Amino acid sequence: MIYVTRREVFSASHRIYNPNLSDEENFKIYGKCSNPNGHGHNYTIEVTVAGEINSDTGYLIDLTQLKKIIRENVIDKLDHKNLNLDVEFLRDKIPTAENILIGIWNQLADKIPAGKLYSIKLYETENNYVEYRGE
Repeated sequence: MIYVTRREVFSASHRIYNPNLSDEENFKIYGKCSNPNGHGHNYTIEVTVAGEINSDTGYLIDLTQLKKIIRENVIDKLDHKNLNLDVEFLRDKIPTAENILIGIWNQLADKIPAGKLYSIKLYETENNYVEYRGE
């Protein structure tokens, strides 16, 4: 088994809050991340595909193709967007790193033409990231 990883970046804003709670309750849970005007991050994602090398090409997956898949299905939908308002696949979700990552997974899981989607890491800051390997 071989693992191939592609890294991409995007910038986005969000407000982490539960609309069913008061501003005070949201601040108690989410702190300054619940600021009514939101805040932003420069995110990094790492998408890893696992599988066997194709003997005809020497690739598991062509990285140019993987880049295009990630950009069309994730980056173009998230970059310079408000995650609470502009992103259909995050609608009605609290845009925590965990929920963003699961949304990204769902955008990519059936789009990988060779091997299978193994894991995705989402770095919200250089010190904090979440990783998902499917359900």
